Amino acid sequence: MSSLKIIKGSCIDQEVDAIVNAANDLLLNGGGVCGAIFTKAGWRKLSDACSKYKTPLKDGEAVITPAFNITNTKAIIHAVGPDFYKTPNAFKELFDAYYNSLIVLKKNNYHSISFPLISSGLFGGSLENPVRESAKQLIRAYNKFINDYPNYDVEVLLCAFNDKEYNEVIKECYIKS
Repeated sequence: MSSLKIIKGSCIDQEVDAIVNAANDLLLNGGGVCGAIFTKAGWRKLSDACSKYKTPLKDGEAVITPAFNITNTKAIIHAVGPDFYKTPNAFKELFDAYYNSLIVLKKNNYHSISFPLISSGLFGGSLENPVRESAKQLIRAYNKFINDYPNYDVEVLLCAFNDKEYNEVIKECYIKS
């Protein structure tokens, strides 16, 4: 049975089949969760694996690499979230980053995944509440995925890194229930 859970913590630390990197379009080491993933996986190995993809990727695209030194997961799915400073109305692309990550998960026959709040930090731009918008798009993507693939069970963890993010995500969920 599929499930979506909201937790407080880092997506990197979860025991799941795949963790999601909020990646940039060149699949390079970055800040935030991206930098933490590169550090924990092993910068050189992950950089080499990422370099095999033709970049730049488009906003909303997702690709997969091994997890290398991250022992609590099998793979890293790199999802390119939009930069709302550059593209203020990129809601479809944010939805696509989540949905395409779930498609990559399924294509690799994995069933559990942990997401950070994609495009909610540096890429949040001038959105009124980037955390809640990110959570909203994940919920939409999850619902579409389980409707599109009702016989494919997935366990989705949305990881809010701190209390402030967690409280905003919970508000989004209460609004939608």
